[in-house]
Amino acid sequence: MMGHANMAAAAVRYLRRPGRPPPAGKRFPRPESRCVGSDELAPVGPSAFREVLGNFATGVTVVTAPAPADGSAPPAGFACQSFAALSLEPPLVTFLVGRSSATWPRIARTGSFCVNILSERQGDLCRSFAVSGAAGGDKFAGVAHDRSPATGAPRLAGAVAWVDCAVHAVHPGGDHLIVVGRVLALGRDDVAPPPLVFHRGRLTSLCPE
Repeated sequence: MMGHANMAAAAVRYLRRPGRPPPAGKRFPRPESRCVGSDELAPVGPSAFREVLGNFATGVTVVTAPAPADGSAPPAGFACQSFAALSLEPPLVTFLVGRSSATWPRIARTGSFCVNILSERQGDLCRSFAVSGAAGGDKFAGVAHDRSPATGAPRLAGAVAWVDCAVHAVHPGGDHLIVVGRVLALGRDDVAPPPLVFHRGRLTSLCPE
């Protein structure tokens, strides 16, 4: 059976070769993708885009991946609010990551990841994982966690829920990549506080005081 890392590499190779038939065993055909021409761009600037779309409240997660098998680096992780369920059959989830992310290549090399849905008490934890991976250091130092059951990616203590995944596909999305994960295991903490929420550029809770 193809390992998670090899599956991720195959997905990226397939992404780079439009027009080729889908890999053997791929259930759904991939739509053809192309770059958007400059004459097709909508006259909307980044500031206006952020201001308006910031009115859409989202949950907050930390996406993690296990350390390399040779122990050459600590586990990888970054804060992400662009996470969503995608499909029930098969069970798929998705998150977005910036093309310039220094953490994503480390996650991609493992071919797996765990999405940790943060609670309202984990705002400081979110901020620490929002620091660029290029800054160096071990983001997991002093952070309580164990290994997720399917991939071994860090599962953060105190999270509302977790979703353990193998990389299923990677698609282009402007200045971001759309990562699709095949769910291998998942769980929730029924006694955890309500989830952390990101709204209008700040972290809050479902019932702010």
